Amino acid sequence: MRQGKIYYRDFFAGILKETDAGEYIFQYDEGFVKEHPDEFLTFTMPVAEKPYTSKRLFPFFEGLIPEGWLLDIASENWKINRNDRMGLLLACCQNCIGAVSVIPIVEADGE
Repeated sequence: MRQGKIYYRDFFAGILKETDAGEYIFQYDEGFVKEHPDEFLTFTMPVAEKPYTSKRLFPFFEGLIPEGWLLDIASENWKINRNDRMGLLLACCQNCIGAVSVIPIVEADGE
């Protein structure tokens, strides 16, 4: 399972996971839900306690991934297949233009 911490501005907003079955789950952090109930990432995913699930990467996160020649550079430099959308999101979106950042969660060996 691959996952990333999602930050909205300087606030930890939640966790995005890609399961081994290829499903995507986004869960807002409990603290973010309480402290920032009106500061959602996107209109399609308002702040909620319930997780959002999808068989495809959510369009909002898909939109953070570079396109065109920048995607070519990212794919070649990090040796990531252009179709590995979660891999590209985790590799390329730590310092996005805009309010959202995606920080990869690296599991320690043996976990």
